[in-house]
Amino acid sequence: MTAEFALAMPAVALVLVCCLSGVQLAGLQVRLQDAAAASARSLARDESPGTVAATASALVASARLSSHQRDNLVCATVTSPARNALLGLLPITLSASSCALAGGK
Repeated sequence: MTAEFALAMPAVALVLVCCLSGVQLAGLQVRLQDAAAASARSLARDESPGTVAATASALVASARLSSHQRDNLVCATVTSPARNALLGLLPITLSASSCALAGGK
């Protein structure tokens, strides 16, 4: 009985680490989407790109902001590397995009 338990524990621990990493990645994705939406709205109100980038970094640590204009929309994309995903073994970068009507019209 002890031998089977000793063999099963690493597998259970690995499954637990994978599940917790998945929850961490999902939480980061939600925060990135919120930061992208807030950044797009701020850029649409003609706030300075530096201020918007600082706001995105405040919402998500180590976030990078890029933006572009498409017709009458201002779009923002926020990317961030996922730290400690699967104990830091996989270099995963997540991103989220959002658009807002330029000029708030």
